[in-house]
Amino acid sequence: MAENAVWIVLVVIVGGGIAAIVAYNVARARRGSIEVSLPSTAFKPGDVIAGSFALHAKQPIEGRRLVVSLIGTQVTKTREGGKTRSRSTEVFRDEKLIEDAREYPAEHRETHPFEIEVPDTALPEQLNSPLGKTLAAGLRFAGASQTHLRWRIEARLVAKGIDLVGSRRVSVTTPTV
Repeated sequence: MAENAVWIVLVVIVGGGIAAIVAYNVARARRGSIEVSLPSTAFKPGDVIAGSFALHAKQPIEGRRLVVSLIGTQVTKTREGGKTRSRSTEVFRDEKLIEDAREYPAEHRETHPFEIEVPDTALPEQLNSPLGKTLAAGLRFAGASQTHLRWRIEARLVAKGIDLVGSRRVSVTTPTV
């Protein structure tokens, strides 16, 4: 009997969490959207990523700032005792301000171009940066685990209430150490 109660509580908690996530995504979709466009998704260190993003505010939005970011996330997978575990840590973020605070009226549509540079991790000063140290450490411990960097371009309207976000994955070749 107690075992059934535990399962019922677990189902209610998980179901409530899923319902909250769905409700949040529906509310975000009702506010608007951001779609990132890139002519290419493969880059080398030192390249400039040039693209654009289309912002569509379906409802009036009180924007605090509009930014585009290049984000590097270190993903480490380890295998212990027959189980695979994955851990992600953001190791790099370069954020460019596109617009300061602004009101966006309902049905506002606008396309914003951007350029953002891929870090040149081959330069000696970059190897001493947090990103360079993380890359080197990840490569040293690659024998015990699998580590790679996952990159993405993210455009975000930081707003009162729910932010609008759009992103695209990009690949960046990394130098061998």
